[in-house]
Amino acid sequence: MSTVRIRVDVRGIVQGVGFRPFVYNLAERMNISGNILNNKLGVTIEIEGSKERCDKFLMSLANQAPPLSRIADIKIEKIKTTGDKKFKILHSVDKGDDIALISPDNDVCDNCANELSGETDRRYRYPFINCTDCGPRYSIIKGTPYDRSKTSMNIFRMCAKCRNEYESPHNRRFHAQPNACPVCGPSVKLLDSKGNKVESGDPIADIMKHISDGKIAAIKGIGGYHLVCDATNEEAVTNMRERKLRKDKPFAVMSPDLESIRQYAEVSEIEEILLSSREKPVLLLKKNDKKVLAESVAPSLNEYGVFLPYTPIHHMLFSDDAPVALVMTSGNVTDEPIVFDDSMLLDRLGGIADYFLVHNRPIVWRCDDSVVRVFGERGLLLRRSRGWVPAPVFIERKSPPALACGGDLKSVFCLAKGNTLFPGPHIGDLEYAEAFDSFKRSIEHFKNIFDIEPEVVVVDKHPGYFSSSYGRSLGLPMTEVQHHHAHIASVMLENRLEKDVIGLALDGTGYGDDGTIWGGEVFVCNLREYDRKFHFPALTLPGGDKAVREPWRIAAALLYRYYDENLFDIHPGFVAEVGEENIRNVIMMLESDTNCPVATSAGRLFDAVSSIMLVNHFNNYDGQSPILLEACAEPSVKKEAPYSIESDGSIDFRGLITMLVTYAGCNSAGKEGAAIFHNTIATALAECCQGIKKESGISNVCLGGGTFQNIFLLNRLLPNLEKKGFTVFLPNQLPVNDGGLSVGQLAVGLSHIKS
Repeated sequence: MSTVRIRVDVRGIVQGVGFRPFVYNLAERMNISGNILNNKLGVTIEIEGSKERCDKFLMSLANQAPPLSRIADIKIEKIKTTGDKKFKILHSVDKGDDIALISPDNDVCDNCANELSGETDRRYRYPFINCTDCGPRYSIIKGTPYDRSKTSMNIFRMCAKCRNEYESPHNRRFHAQPNACPVCGPSVKLLDSKGNKVESGDPIADIMKHISDGKIAAIKGIGGYHLVCDATNEEAVTNMRERKLRKDKPFAVMSPDLESIRQYAEVSEIEEILLSSREKPVLLLKKNDKKVLAESVAPSLNEYGVFLPYTPIHHMLFSDDAPVALVMTSGNVTDEPIVFDDSMLLDRLGGIADYFLVHNRPIVWRCDDSVVRVFGERGLLLRRSRGWVPAPVFIERKSPPALACGGDLKSVFCLAKGNTLFPGPHIGDLEYAEAFDSFKRSIEHFKNIFDIEPEVVVVDKHPGYFSSSYGRSLGLPMTEVQHHHAHIASVMLENRLEKDVIGLALDGTGYGDDGTIWGGEVFVCNLREYDRKFHFPALTLPGGDKAVREPWRIAAALLYRYYDENLFDIHPGFVAEVGEENIRNVIMMLESDTNCPVATSAGRLFDAVSSIMLVNHFNNYDGQSPILLEACAEPSVKKEAPYSIESDGSIDFRGLITMLVTYAGCNSAGKEGAAIFHNTIATALAECCQGIKKESGISNVCLGGGTFQNIFLLNRLLPNLEKKGFTVFLPNQLPVNDGGLSVGQLAVGLSHIKS
């Protein structure tokens, strides 16, 4: 029987996921010799044996790979036989022009969870238990190839037992780089609010007692610190809000299992799958009618953000008589980046937490929790971070080494090289110095771990964005991309669309070609260019940015446009809640055209309607008014209001606004009015698309922008479009909001590079 030797190059997420042990054991079972090693491509395998056995090996390689691996491609080449008798795992080589892919941090696997709770196991209640199928990856990696020496675990020397597991090909921890145990690995300790060590035989059990007593704890996780309190304790949650300076924005909560979650929220079959997935995202779930959690967890909303434990510490917290749910929110003061560096702990969180649960395994770089919302039978990403980052997005066209800087809100940059894009982690609002510093340092971190030095840069056209200013300062060849074009291009790139599409780009703010604020746009576009066909009406923003925080100002301007001084008689409820003097001050600004920019923004229209409907007059967090307006809408209402489409492409919603004035108030009429508003927006957008289709024949529609986080709107719009023969596309691996903007920027930038 003839012997062959084959070289196999595997590209994908194959480092740190048990791939080398899998290959080793597969080769041993099939009596194949050769070797495997990590490299910049992923892994390189050489196999030698009969052609039949090698063919069987290659089939198993593709079909039986470890669950955490993600194979992008496999290249096979016949080479000269060497006469090897054994299969070996070789030391990694640090060379090659391509990029090694890194696994996201992963949830505790079932085997490790069983050991964690097994009283006779040597890792019983060990908070850093892991194996090749689970545990930290991205958050501990300093560089590639992925070996222990290039992780933050390099400071811990394995004991004899752990070393034996690590070196044994048949062990589940064979080449598990974070492998450790209580004898040789990281450890936890309990600190008081001043940073002094609290003597404790079991710090995790003790901090759970403090939480159960109503205290606030800061707990170090995989990608940073969480602030934690009892979600059923109103006083504790209120204290958390006051100390964290977070007036209204909802808190995420964590429960030990699905049965606990069902005590306070509804869980569908698809939601159960997403909650239990390896990414363990924060999932938005509808509240049930039971008042189990404190009202201040998610005030005035009909949803909770909920997730399940994803670290050993989380599992151990819930094994110690924990409440049914814990508030588990990012460890920061509102609008600052999450704290991950222990040197900043007391300075940033000392005034919030009563106790700290810390550990001595360094976090290389921060990574927030990801957030998902269910639409239909799929998850819609609202924030892409832990569990997804730094997984790549693969593209057809090759890119030079490139950086796209994204936007200033929900900031996410993206690095690219070859056929691979690497969207960064969620950073936040770059208006804050700490966030902007995190933005710059995160880019440097990605450049280091992926060995990408950008040769071109792509930025938003906005002249005042911090992200764009940073990109311009690099002195590289640069492309500027219009904000809403980037939103649509992001969806096109993911869905492999190249020909013209209809793009519906709805959000709060984006710099328009005419120097005004856009955000309610209907484009015909491809990856290279766009044509603005329709847009939302131009709203006046008295006070500029102040109007974004105080949407009653936009509402007052809109009512004054339609009713003049009669607004005081026609909408007395609005006048009573906002104040006549405040409204008259806005009228003076309008009459003198003082600091009154205009915006064709969907987000600002939602803001204004929320105030007109007496739902909300002040935004204490991004998107608050639209979120509350959606929560108010009654799904059973199908009624619509009149509107018209003007010759200049503007959608005139005067008929809608005048109807909604009669529905104002947070009662059954208010719920009906909120539904009418959403219904009318959906119908108007569908009519715009129908007009374009009639003229051009285009039937593909891409949805982009933060307004499409609104599930009520999507549930009205998509059936309407599909009924008219349109195929509708949304993002799959990226957020529909500004978190996907940088990928769209790259898509447009690449289209301008000559092939």
